[in-house]
Amino acid sequence: MKVLAITGSPRVESNTRRYVEHCLEVLGQHGLETELIALREKKINPCLGCYACTKEKRCAQKDDFAEVLAAMESAQGIVLGSPVYLSSVAPEMMSLLARATFVAHWNNKFLAGKVGGPITVARRAGHNLAFSQLLLWFFINGITVPGSTYWTVGMAGAGGAHDADQDAEGMQHVANFAENMAKVMKKLYA
Repeated sequence: MKVLAITGSPRVESNTRRYVEHCLEVLGQHGLETELIALREKKINPCLGCYACTKEKRCAQKDDFAEVLAAMESAQGIVLGSPVYLSSVAPEMMSLLARATFVAHWNNKFLAGKVGGPITVARRAGHNLAFSQLLLWFFINGITVPGSTYWTVGMAGAGGAHDADQDAEGMQHVANFAENMAKVMKKLYA
């Protein structure tokens, strides 16, 4: 079983990536294969609303979307991590998710039945709205979202790379989510 994690932060060593890596470490301890894709290394254009995907069963745009979507389709689990920008997820993440939903919808809803969940990271506020955006994406695609002991939201400063490691409570909630995700995946796919 494989879990794909996608981070939406444009930073090289981001706090969002650190929370997501912690999640993948716990999932790996359960014997799950993991992969991390950083959208900062990809070119993902916004959806054009052209509806070409309703006829061709793929997106007509020529960027890195097809590669990321193929990884999403082949994984049994998906974790999405995004920093919070103005109470929203990163624009690159929303571009990916809008396009993935359209293509999956017109291609036998191939995201349905997977297991996954969101992780959002902010300095002070905006988590709930961004977290909700990601939850709504999981729900509209028929993806099972295991719980944790609190929302998987992290607190980290605007200054950079390793503030996440100082948020013991947030890291624990991420670990609890990963434990539950591993249990659900083993029951569904074993």
